[in-house]
Amino acid sequence: MPRWLSGAGSRHLMPPARLLRAVAFLLLVQAPGAHSLGLYSPDDPLVELDTDTLERRIFNSTGVWVVEFYASWCGHCKAFAPLWKGLANDLKDWRPAVMLGAIDCADFSNKNICYKFGIKSYPTVKFFKVSSQKPEDGVQFNKYEKNIESLRGTIITLMEIHGDTWPSASPPLRPTSVTELRDFFLVNNVTYLALIFDKDDSFLSREVALDMSQFENIAVRQVLQSNEELVKQFNITTFPSGLLVTNNGSCRSIPGLEDWRSQYTNFLRNLPGVFRRDVFIPTVSPTAQSTTAFTIWKVADKRKIYMTDLESAVLYSLRIEAAVFPSLEGERLSALKDFVSVLVQYFAGRLVVKNFLYNLDLWLRPKTIVLQSEWEEALKNKKEFPNATLPERPHWVGCQGSKPQFRGFPCGLWTLFHHLTVQASCQKESASSGVPEVLPTMRGYVHNFFGCRMCAEHFEGMAAESMHEVKNRDEAVLWLWSRHNRVNARLAGTATGDPMFPKIQWPPKSLCSSCHYTPTDSSLQDGNKFMWDENRVLMFLKWHFSEKNIYMDSPLEHPTRNGRNVAQQNYEAEWKLEEGGRGEENDQGNQKEPDEDKKTEQLETGKVEKKKFDLGKPGSPELHKPSIVKMSTKAKEMVEDIVDLDTFSEQHFKSKALKPARQSSIRERRTKRDTRLFLMENEGRHSLDYIRESLRHKNLGAKRFSGIQVEKENTSRKNRWIYILGMGFSRLDVSLCVLLYLLSSVCLLGMYTFFRMRMSYRKARLGYSLT
Repeated sequence: MPRWLSGAGSRHLMPPARLLRAVAFLLLVQAPGAHSLGLYSPDDPLVELDTDTLERRIFNSTGVWVVEFYASWCGHCKAFAPLWKGLANDLKDWRPAVMLGAIDCADFSNKNICYKFGIKSYPTVKFFKVSSQKPEDGVQFNKYEKNIESLRGTIITLMEIHGDTWPSASPPLRPTSVTELRDFFLVNNVTYLALIFDKDDSFLSREVALDMSQFENIAVRQVLQSNEELVKQFNITTFPSGLLVTNNGSCRSIPGLEDWRSQYTNFLRNLPGVFRRDVFIPTVSPTAQSTTAFTIWKVADKRKIYMTDLESAVLYSLRIEAAVFPSLEGERLSALKDFVSVLVQYFAGRLVVKNFLYNLDLWLRPKTIVLQSEWEEALKNKKEFPNATLPERPHWVGCQGSKPQFRGFPCGLWTLFHHLTVQASCQKESASSGVPEVLPTMRGYVHNFFGCRMCAEHFEGMAAESMHEVKNRDEAVLWLWSRHNRVNARLAGTATGDPMFPKIQWPPKSLCSSCHYTPTDSSLQDGNKFMWDENRVLMFLKWHFSEKNIYMDSPLEHPTRNGRNVAQQNYEAEWKLEEGGRGEENDQGNQKEPDEDKKTEQLETGKVEKKKFDLGKPGSPELHKPSIVKMSTKAKEMVEDIVDLDTFSEQHFKSKALKPARQSSIRERRTKRDTRLFLMENEGRHSLDYIRESLRHKNLGAKRFSGIQVEKENTSRKNRWIYILGMGFSRLDVSLCVLLYLLSSVCLLGMYTFFRMRMSYRKARLGYSLT
């Protein structure tokens, strides 16, 4: 036994300054999981950071920080979250030497701080050493390990970059030497010294040292296998091996087999005189709260798509996904220009959003490089352009999940993509021909901007496999549908999905029974759970993602007597008639199946509604509309109880009446794009678009309307203006207006005759008096 072990040496008290520094640090540390805004809960031993706490916690700390930047909607982040929780539990005894944190970059209140730290994809893990002063000091993990062991090793490796400026909260991790061991108990006030003889590439001894960092009266040191002097001195033949040396000169082996780390740690923690020091971590909730709107709806109609979801997807893609880069240039800028251009051409958004996108497209087109500050400024809503704005924050209705981390942006983006492909396909001049430019555009967006990089790689793989085989825009609609179902099949049953909205092959029979069929050949039935009639699927997709199926209001508005909303009845009746009576549709929203009388009543209602959609065609009969004249309050209530005029107009009048104008507008936009109407601040209140915005406020605005053009084939400009101005009025109302006009004309004519005769009389008298 070495001579230095023969004496105990003098004991020294722990330096007071070091104790005070440790206590001060612990008082500033947030409680693990004190408040959860995303994928983590208060039970997880990690720190949920936000805009106000991130820099304050990690800069100039006495321990190192390892922070995960994630997006709560990201599927890969959801898959990575259990691993990060497991690592936090595994390293909870390493605190305060090693602190784990997480911040949700999908929260709008955290977006600026995530930009500042250069986060471009999710999840991103960064290591911040003790001397970190700015975001650029963070060292990003090269890859996301698939197990906790490799993550532990990466953290320890990065800790060793401190060199001489070793963090005061961490125990020494460097290999020991003969010189240090000779006087160890003279300079260290401990009873025990654990020597872990380890291979040079092993992390075992350093892991045990960090596991014991919260315990007093013991120290752990590493002895490398390459240190032949100490290995020979202690007669070590197997690695790893452990020796326990006491200050009284005794030495014995530390038992261990296979699970070395836990056995060594348990043995050392149970030694007499070894105790855990009090580590106080107070509970401090983040000051920032989630600003993403999340309202609990009773039921969202699965048969509808919601304008709020579409616009929120556009907002998030531009203000979050495309705004994370310090500069936009080259391929990335070209992809962004194409994306905005496609939105301008095909997105059936509200007028103010369409104007904003058009203005953004004009600004973006000549740019060769766009800085992050310029892009953020371009995306701001400006007071001088009140008729060109984006929503301030995303809000999900049809894409809302059972919890904030479910669905949301990915659902909204899929819905937007489907809507764009359908809009492009529904143009008459390009329904079955022409280059399907929407697919390459969305491929470029996903490749360059989509934050979940694993998801982006999967989409790119599908696109490289078969997107080049798509020849027309109808095929583009079906290609995107089939790939979406492939993604659903891959993610079905995984932790990334919402248990309340399981991943299914869409559309289900409850939405489109004729889209499914059973093959007559029994050999084809085996192993084929879903057989699709692609012609019927294409018809259904063009209906479901079309303009007239966009719902402007909140769910469950305009209830009928039997508790079902008018929009849902219209959807069922219209789609049943378009299907030719194939199949029956089940009711949605956990409602009971209607009895046979109700089914008959709904079918009859559907026939009437179908006739209403044809009102815009020449020669079609006009249904009776209640007059707004001479109607008492009680009568109004009775009429409103029968039918909602706003919903009636939205669903039935504008779709056909404005269809020729919309088609003419599309043709003009494609030929003379730079001359299309754009509302400036002094023109908005006097233009036809302002009239359109007023109609939209009354829930008549689910369809695009970019100005009235000449319908050369059937209707003159004068007749069409008269028709549009008469929308929403009954024949009685129009007759009264005509009568009032005639009476006023007769009155004016009488006044004109009276004053003319009076003037003639006065002139005659004046001439007589002069003579």
